[in-house]
Amino acid sequence: MAKQQIGLVGLAVMGENLALNIESRGYSVAVFNRTTSKVTRFIENRCRGRNLIGCMTPKELCASLQRPRKIILMVKAGAPVDEMIAQIRPHLEPGDLLIDGGNSLFTDTERRLDDLAKDSILYIGTGVSGGEEGALKGPCIMPGGSKKGYQLVKTMLEKAAAQVDGPCCAYIGPRGAGHFVKMVHNGIEYGIMQSIAEVYHILTDICRMSAGEASKTFANWNGGELGGYLMEITVECLARTDPDTGRPLVDVILDKAGQKGTGKWTSQVAMDVGVAVPTIDMAVEGRILSAFKDERVAASKVLRRVRAHRPPSLAQFVNLCRGALFSAVVCCYAQGMAMLREASREYEYGLNLPEIARIWKGGCIIRSRLLDPIAEAYRADPDLANLLVAPHFASSINRRSRALREVVAEAVLAAIPVLGLSSALGYIDSYRSARLPQNLTQAQRDYFGAHTYQRTDKEGSFHTEWTVP
Repeated sequence: MAKQQIGLVGLAVMGENLALNIESRGYSVAVFNRTTSKVTRFIENRCRGRNLIGCMTPKELCASLQRPRKIILMVKAGAPVDEMIAQIRPHLEPGDLLIDGGNSLFTDTERRLDDLAKDSILYIGTGVSGGEEGALKGPCIMPGGSKKGYQLVKTMLEKAAAQVDGPCCAYIGPRGAGHFVKMVHNGIEYGIMQSIAEVYHILTDICRMSAGEASKTFANWNGGELGGYLMEITVECLARTDPDTGRPLVDVILDKAGQKGTGKWTSQVAMDVGVAVPTIDMAVEGRILSAFKDERVAASKVLRRVRAHRPPSLAQFVNLCRGALFSAVVCCYAQGMAMLREASREYEYGLNLPEIARIWKGGCIIRSRLLDPIAEAYRADPDLANLLVAPHFASSINRRSRALREVVAEAVLAAIPVLGLSSALGYIDSYRSARLPQNLTQAQRDYFGAHTYQRTDKEGSFHTEWTVP
C-alpha cells in the first residue's frame, strides 16, 4: 500500500481545513486526532474522493507515512504539544520532521527543538495565520527552526500558502523565530482590533450612528488606505441582523472579549527586550477589563458618566475619526516591527523585515494595504529605527496628528474609554519628543537608590548626595 506524503495531528477547525488545503495541492495526507471519533467523522463527512486517510493511533499514523516522515501538529499550545510529541516520538526515526503549526510560545519551540535534536529529529515552529478560511484556501505561513527540515516541506508549504506577489510563506529564521514572528503578528492584530472597536464606540455613542450606519462608514474607509481584512470583517459584523430579535447582531453580543495568550506574550516579551508597544499593551488590558462585566455594571450605577455631546459638524468629526484610526493602526504596525527589529538582534534571528511584511499581505489576519509601504520602507532603509520616521509614514502621521488628538480629546470629554487610541497618541508624542521628563525620574532613582545618572554636558556617570545641603 502506498505511503502518504504528509501527516497531520489535530482535527479542530484549523487542522481539518489545513489538511484539506494540502490535499488539494496534490499531496496525500494521513490524519490523526486524540479523540478518534473526530477522525472517523472527518473522513466520512469531508474526505470522500480525496487522497486522505484516517489513523487511530500515533503508531498507525507514523507507519502510514513516507520516509523521512513529515508530521504537522495542529494542537493547543502548551502541555498538549509536549504530550503529543511524547506519543509520536517513539515511532520516529532520525531525519523525520515534526512541524508545530499552533500558537506555541517561541521559548517552548526552542526547548522542543533542542530536545528532539538529541534523537536527530528535525523540528519546525511554524506560525499559521488566516483563521478557518485561510487554512482552507491559503494562509500566511511563518516557519522557523530547522532549515534542513524546512527544505523537506518548502514546496508543499509554499503551494498551500496564500499567493500575493509570490507565496505568503518564507523561512523566517532559526530556533523559535517563526513562532516569535507569529506572536508579534497576533499582538499587532490585538492592537488594530482594539483601535477599530474604540472608533466604533465613538461613532455609535458620540455620533449616534446605528450599527448599520457605522458599517457603511467603515466600508467607505475600507475602500482607501485603511483597507484590509480586519476592516472588511468589521463591515460585515456591523451589518449583520440577529434573526431572533431583528436587532443588529453586534448589539446583542455580550461585551466580553476572549484571548488565547499570544497578545499577552507579545506585551511580556516586549518588556523583556526593552521595546515599547503601548497600543498592543492596552489592547490586552482592554480585553482583561471587558471580562469584569458584573463589576462594570455595578460600577456604572455609582460612578457618574459625562454625557456625550454631538459634534457641531458631524461629517467633519467622522473624517477626523478616520484619520485617528489610520494613525493608531500605523502605530500598531510600528510597534510590532520595532519589536521584531530589536528581537532579531537580541536573539540573533536575522529577521528579514521587508519579507515578513510581504508574506503578511495574503492569508493572514493583519493583511492590509499598509503592508506594501511598510515593506518598501524597510527595503529602502534596512536600518530604519521606527516606521514612524520613514518618509511615507512620517508625512502621513504629520497630516493626521491633529485628527488623533481631537478624537481622543472628544472621547475623553465624553467618558468613552480609548485605551488604544490614547496610547497611540502618547506613543507618537513620546517618540517625537527630543526631551522627556524622565530626567526627573532618574534624579529620583539616584536620590533613593544611588543609581547614578548621566549629564547632558559631561561624559560619565554621576551621583548626588541629595540629603546633604
